[in-house]
Amino acid sequence: MNKQDKSKQKIGIIGGGQLGKMMILEAKKMGFYVSILDPTKECPADSIADEHLVADFDDHQAIRKLAEKTDILTYEFEHIGVEILKKLEAEGYNIYPTAHSLEIIQNKFDQKTVLKNDGIAVPDFKKVANIKDIKNGAKEFGYPLMLKSCTGGYDGKGNYLINTEEEIKKAFNDLGAGEKPLMVERYIPFKKEISIIAARSLDGEMEVYPVGENDHKNNILYETKVPAEISDKLKNEAEDFAKEVLEVFEGVGIFCVEMFVTEDNELLVNEIAPRPHNSGHYSIEGCVTSQFEQHIRAIADLPLGDPSLIKPSVMRNILGSGKKGKAEVVGFESALEVKGAKVHIYNKKMARPGRKMGHLTVTADNLNEAAQKAYKASELIDIKG
Repeated sequence: MNKQDKSKQKIGIIGGGQLGKMMILEAKKMGFYVSILDPTKECPADSIADEHLVADFDDHQAIRKLAEKTDILTYEFEHIGVEILKKLEAEGYNIYPTAHSLEIIQNKFDQKTVLKNDGIAVPDFKKVANIKDIKNGAKEFGYPLMLKSCTGGYDGKGNYLINTEEEIKKAFNDLGAGEKPLMVERYIPFKKEISIIAARSLDGEMEVYPVGENDHKNNILYETKVPAEISDKLKNEAEDFAKEVLEVFEGVGIFCVEMFVTEDNELLVNEIAPRPHNSGHYSIEGCVTSQFEQHIRAIADLPLGDPSLIKPSVMRNILGSGKKGKAEVVGFESALEVKGAKVHIYNKKMARPGRKMGHLTVTADNLNEAAQKAYKASELIDIKG
């Protein structure tokens, strides 16, 4: 396909949530035809997708159908069956990020092993299969000790912080009693958690976004401030880590690299996400090229865009409140009255406490002003069940 035809490529996205929706918004600006696969008929991306295959994420036949209808396949989350993607890839279908990189990243133990073997600093870890293994891990790493499911965890789910030996049995049972692969990890009493969004094209071109500083509540990302308030030395190290990760996984598209800043001012890589990430939402208003546009550019074999920060930015998630039920947005207009505030509503039909229902971003001349305005706007809006 020659260069002038690249906007005529058809893109397929596995997943129709908010990330898929924001990918489509950018893809449509460039003229792409976009199909999605999602089991929820009224998912966030449904209203703007050119075509929606309503099917489960483990429906191999439906995923194959999506691949056959499109020129490029991508995904908005990593917890999907990788076997069908590997088969399709072997048959010549274009899947980015690759099924090989997804397979490694899906398993936290494999992910950390690959990173460690490539010389990228990570917390100490080891695989465990039973209570005795966990006790041995505690002897080696001390308490508190982090027990993790190797597969399937997100937003803190699949993690259990063990503070004493008496908690080991409960932690083991809560994470499946050995039915799923488990690992223990040395607990890192970090000063800050940061993340960096990075993109790599098919020909190896790379662009790295400014480092963001993240704040979590109940293991769910609550706020991202950009630029992170860390030294230039750490910023440079974070950028180097991000580029190394892209090389290690031969990444195509957007990758997010989450890291800890230790009390000794060292960086340790925590986790990798092979897709646009919640902590990169600020880039829609805050950067010349958003992470979503960059992802589409990368997978469509187009030149990468400029990731430079336009102004200091603060993003806050709008999490569901009240009880589980039909979503109701309260205070939308009030939040928009805050100068510089941009509000994104995902249009999820059902709200529940802690569910990501939207986000808002404030850009300002300085980070403190952006943070104050973001706090004010977030106090004015609520999405409840």
